[in-house]
Amino acid sequence: IDLLNIIYDLFMQGSMFNTWKPMWVVLLEDGIEFYKRKADNSPKGMIPLKGSSIHSPCQDFGKRMFVFKLTVAKQQDHFFQAAFLEERDAWVRDIKKAIHHIDGGQRFARKSTRKSIRLPETINLSALYVSMKDPETGIKELKLEKDKRVFNHCFTGTCVIDWLVSSNSIRNRREGLLLASSLLSEGYLQPAGDTSKAAAEGLSDTPFLDLSDAYYYFPDSGFFCEGYSSDDDVVLKEEFRGTIVKQGCLLKQGHRRKNWKVRKFVLRDDPAYLHYYDPAGGEEPLGAIHLRGCVVTAVEDMPDTKKHDVDNILFEIITANEIHYYLQAASSTERTEWIKAIQSVARTGK
Repeated sequence: IDLLNIIYDLFMQGSMFNTWKPMWVVLLEDGIEFYKRKADNSPKGMIPLKGSSIHSPCQDFGKRMFVFKLTVAKQQDHFFQAAFLEERDAWVRDIKKAIHHIDGGQRFARKSTRKSIRLPETINLSALYVSMKDPETGIKELKLEKDKRVFNHCFTGTCVIDWLVSSNSIRNRREGLLLASSLLSEGYLQPAGDTSKAAAEGLSDTPFLDLSDAYYYFPDSGFFCEGYSSDDDVVLKEEFRGTIVKQGCLLKQGHRRKNWKVRKFVLRDDPAYLHYYDPAGGEEPLGAIHLRGCVVTAVEDMPDTKKHDVDNILFEIITANEIHYYLQAASSTERTEWIKAIQSVARTGK
């Protein structure tokens, strides 16, 4: 496969390079070749896959999203950054397959390699989510039964793909899987039941399943499961019933150690909450910020932070009970978007 990625080499000729460079990357049967330009006849380098391991997501670079790490047999690390989430996940799956075939003494067939499919840039996941939930033209929520369990307010994976096709959001069902996987990864859809959860955890070829026995639900639908007691399938708390307004990764400063960590944030309205999660996975949030009556402002610097590190990207949330949260966006534009969204939710949400 040929796809433009960004490669970062920690070690090169005994020196450490701290610059990211765009590279044309090609996945082979036994390695990864990277070229400075697509038209180049010879690669700039080759990374062998035998004895390698891959790690995703990788949080070694706080301000960079969609990064994964490839560690070769000699314990040398190579870092890649994809352009978007589904691209990163597809690369990781294909590289894992290649490593698995090499370790098993099998040939990694070209036909099993992912084709370069990119969703149209016009697709807005947030707007698509609103359309999917439309009471008249959206996906119908059902009561479904499986393995002596009753799933309320959910729908099948096949229903999702059918709706995407009928609404002309996609050109074919394969592209539908890519779009549905993106909706799942971004939290607009949630897996319900063992089949869909296993796929979402990487135990299938795709995170999302176009199957009639794979169940999913909207995060603010009031989904619950009857006939089986599980920590994973419970009635959602009131604070999770709000409509998702915005979500994405930000840096959050800890209250005790004052260190910065990447967290995935989900902003909900009515009730107004900002939940933050471990971006590596996990359905339960690490914490919640009640936004009703809060104050959110841009901050130019902090006493314990170098000014050039937070220039035009830092902002602060002060809750109604005077708890301070410091967050960093990837850019000044993103900071402005988050501030406006939180201010709007804080004024209107309960």
